[in-house]
Amino acid sequence: MRTDVMVERGAQTHRSPARFLALLVLLAAGLSLLQLDRIIPIPEWTSALWHPDPDDIRLLVVSQSMLPRIATCLLCGALLSLSGVIFQQILRNPLAEPTTLGVSAGASLAMTLVIALAPQWLIVGQTVVAAAGAGIALLLALGLAWRQRLSPVALILAGLVISFYSGAISAVLTMFHHDALQAISFWGAGSMNQGNWKAARLLLPYLLAGMALAQLLARPFELMSLGDGAARGLGLPPGAIRILGLGLGVLLSAAVVSAVGVIGFVGLVAPALVRLMGARTYRARVMWAPALGSVLVWLTDQTVQSLGAPLSRLPTGAVIALLASPLLLWLLPRLQNAAMTPEKVQADHVPGKTSLVPLELAFGGVLLVVVAGVSLLFGRDLSGWHWLSTSELDVLLHYRLSRLLAALAAGAMLAMAGVIVQRLTGNAMASPEVLGISSGASLGLFAIVLLLPGAGMAAQSVAACIGALLSFLAILALGKRNGFSPPYMLLAGVAIGAAFSALATIVMLSGTPDAVQLLAWMSGSTYGLGPVNAAFAVGSLLLAVAVTPMLGHWLQIIPLGSSVAVGLGVDLRLSRLTLLIVASFLTGSATLVVGPLSFVGLMAPHVARMLGLGQLRFQIPASALIGAVIMGIADWLGRNIAFPFQVPAGMLATLLGGLYFMWLMARGRSAS
Repeated sequence: MRTDVMVERGAQTHRSPARFLALLVLLAAGLSLLQLDRIIPIPEWTSALWHPDPDDIRLLVVSQSMLPRIATCLLCGALLSLSGVIFQQILRNPLAEPTTLGVSAGASLAMTLVIALAPQWLIVGQTVVAAAGAGIALLLALGLAWRQRLSPVALILAGLVISFYSGAISAVLTMFHHDALQAISFWGAGSMNQGNWKAARLLLPYLLAGMALAQLLARPFELMSLGDGAARGLGLPPGAIRILGLGLGVLLSAAVVSAVGVIGFVGLVAPALVRLMGARTYRARVMWAPALGSVLVWLTDQTVQSLGAPLSRLPTGAVIALLASPLLLWLLPRLQNAAMTPEKVQADHVPGKTSLVPLELAFGGVLLVVVAGVSLLFGRDLSGWHWLSTSELDVLLHYRLSRLLAALAAGAMLAMAGVIVQRLTGNAMASPEVLGISSGASLGLFAIVLLLPGAGMAAQSVAACIGALLSFLAILALGKRNGFSPPYMLLAGVAIGAAFSALATIVMLSGTPDAVQLLAWMSGSTYGLGPVNAAFAVGSLLLAVAVTPMLGHWLQIIPLGSSVAVGLGVDLRLSRLTLLIVASFLTGSATLVVGPLSFVGLMAPHVARMLGLGQLRFQIPASALIGAVIMGIADWLGRNIAFPFQVPAGMLATLLGGLYFMWLMARGRSAS
């Protein structure tokens, strides 16, 4: 490793980011001048500059809105890029940056919590609050990935689940504190709207201090690339240097979140681009990455502004995240130090007493009946907790039965899809939610709802299934280029999920009439599901139950490896395509009912294996029962836990599933 580092230090190429940076500056400056011309026509610039009219509102717009906005863009891009360089250097992880580590999500959640529950704490300063949340998120990510030796993919997966979990908590808070948090939704998406120089004045000292410290600590940070042992041998305390570097990165990114909200992936894009253009040493990246990051944010913001209403109102942070997600896909094959191999799914080699299986499955069936009965007959109303009386059955059962059947069927389908996905990829940490298949289904649904607002459930189902299938195919296509390496496939799911999240944010804030409907669906709300929804979900489940047993032979053999499968006469192309279609159908149908996030597809197969039901003939029915029970409980809790308010079942399942995912990672069972 020492040789590699020394070679990298001496490998100064003739290439430089200067030309590319100059081109971007010209583009951004040109767009800014066009924006200025819209406010003050070019012929009036001279008189406006030399003889300003204090009553001219246009000058106020330029001086207190346009110019502060440009300055804020430049400062945010520079701070996030500098933070990304420091994170990547300290953690020796080319994908580390505030968004992928969950740092930005933690900072945003801290701001949301304080504004909703304890606004008096803001007296200590927004940056302090955001830094506390960002620091806790980073510590949690490091703790989850500790057993995997902080491997790059383990850290990214930890950041993923922290971001999901933070988003779910923020969504719950927004539901119950809508008035207090109404404005924070737009801010949290990275809005650059400015009415004064406050944000720029806040961020400038952080950038100056950050650049100074990054240069001052250049030598210790560079020596960290040699590894802890080598750094310690050279007289450096690696633990103290790491804490110092991570603390600096957290503070820089938290300052941005406190000022403008979350801006995704700038800390990944800028350092990666300058490295590819010849800035290979730490000192070179510290110099070029902030410059490029600032111009990228400036150019993106001015491009959005030039689109005109209503697109010009889109938050710049969400647009950047949407555009940057493909770069993450492009970077995955270049990730060379993902050292951990995930736990493999070994088909039908799970210990357990088969004689007890019928009893366990029977108990699962009884538990499902009990959950369904309690959900239908017991709950809260204005008079408190009680069982339904005979006079209430006709009215309330009509509403409760449909949503319960839909939730149970969706949970079972996600669980079955989870079994198929885990065996198809040979990865016990895979699931429709983690791999981005649910996000693909969501993209399909978004497309059909926005393009054909009157589309019925059949058309929505087809669109969701096509979106899930295309997403799965994209992940496998990327996996094929890397030997179907599970870490690469899971990170591809992260990229697809990030793209969907950014697009969803843009749609939610666009103000379209369908935004409210999509927002309720995204949260996984079963409120309002009627007999048609229930019939669709149950019918889809019955169809899957009829088809899945025919796939058992493939699901048992494919996890053993391609060579073994071919040797046993399995047509890999046909089998994989069929399994893809079935998993996509299950995911698309379930996502249509309970939204894109629940983690049921991850939890249920794991719980079945922990109960000794890992053999395929037992795992599929057991997982289906467990998934149905989880969603049934989530639906009942969502209806009663905060009565008269409704907490979406999918959101509750996400909170439970996120805890389970983190528990698995903490035990060292992550797909890194």
